[in-house]
Amino acid sequence: MVTKYPHVNKAFCDVESLKWSRIPVQDVEHKHSFVRDGEEKRTANVEVDGTQGNDKLVCKVTSGIQDLLVLKSSGSAFENFLRDEYTTLIPVSDRIFSTSVDLTYTFSLPALSFGTIDALGELDVEAQFNRVAASAKEVTLEVFAVDESASVQATLYKMATDIIKKNPSVGSVSYKLPNKHYIPVDLSFMKLDNLKPEDAEVFCPVAAP
Repeated sequence: MVTKYPHVNKAFCDVESLKWSRIPVQDVEHKHSFVRDGEEKRTANVEVDGTQGNDKLVCKVTSGIQDLLVLKSSGSAFENFLRDEYTTLIPVSDRIFSTSVDLTYTFSLPALSFGTIDALGELDVEAQFNRVAASAKEVTLEVFAVDESASVQATLYKMATDIIKKNPSVGSVSYKLPNKHYIPVDLSFMKLDNLKPEDAEVFCPVAAP
């Protein structure tokens, strides 16, 4: 579009890939029937900039994951935080950690300036988009699972730095990990202790704290 129309200097393309799996029928994957395998989306955003002319096109590529729902029932804490007279949050040494992962990462490739739109196909050789996508998801899930999380922020930082360390073509990483709250249910009417962190076994998911 940028090279075809003189009045267009920039073009943007946003793509979402949903996860579909073949339906198993008698232990055989059906050839034309599918089921949505979760709400997770793989995203790609491309900006082609022709401001400096068609012979100096520049491409910016951002990819990521959205709506990747995860939960672990232990291995997460939130303690030793700053407190004042307005603090009502109770320190917790072990808690449920659940979130819907929203991850974006931008490729940092100086060689992405190219002479013609046909050179777009060469980007994958340097950027390795599919390999990076697999690595980013693997890092996200592995760190989430094994990290003894001191806070959501600490785990998020470990995920982001690990992606950059393992993928030289990635220049920046951004996460959003909104808490999915699980509140202990008051079972005192049954003479059961369920409110203290060390006693809680029955929880109610809520949309807000």
